[in-house]
Amino acid sequence: MAGVRQFDEDSAFAQALEVFWRKGFRATSMLDLAEATGVQRGSLYNAYGDKEEIFMRVFERYTERFIAGARQALKKPDVRDSLLAFFAFVIASLVQGTPSRGCLSTKTAIEVDPDSPRLREALQKMIDQLEAAVLSALDTPEAKTRLAIPAAQAAKLVVTMTRGIAVMERVYGDPKSLKQTTSALVDALVPRH
Repeated sequence: MAGVRQFDEDSAFAQALEVFWRKGFRATSMLDLAEATGVQRGSLYNAYGDKEEIFMRVFERYTERFIAGARQALKKPDVRDSLLAFFAFVIASLVQGTPSRGCLSTKTAIEVDPDSPRLREALQKMIDQLEAAVLSALDTPEAKTRLAIPAAQAAKLVVTMTRGIAVMERVYGDPKSLKQTTSALVDALVPRH
């Protein structure tokens, strides 16, 4: 039947995500995506048009899952515990796989072409959503009394740190060091009683 997809989109997108995560956006070809998904290149072109469109759809799903995980990690009643759990979640996502996959959004941000407004907008949206999730956890009466700086500044600093630890994970591959670094930031933002 014409117009009906003959492949499981969820499965294909999961496989495409792995390719983009491993190789990066630029280095991934339509042939790579076809081989990974088991879907012929022509079918991918017919369904999505090009590699960027596939990436956009895959990245949207990735963002939804990552933000949901971040929000869950931030649901601790104590602001320190909330931030420590958040950073533990981020570090765990960075070191998944053998070798570790790192951070898809940071990898993409580093290689994105300034002439790719859709990719930049998707990355900005993801970072903005992450910052909003952190701010939501920090913008409580209890947290405000304990934070060393205003909640909005703290949220921006926390999210900026996630990009920094993504790079440090790529360079050093040492989760223990990342945990120590993020714990030091939490100590600076939320001094112990």
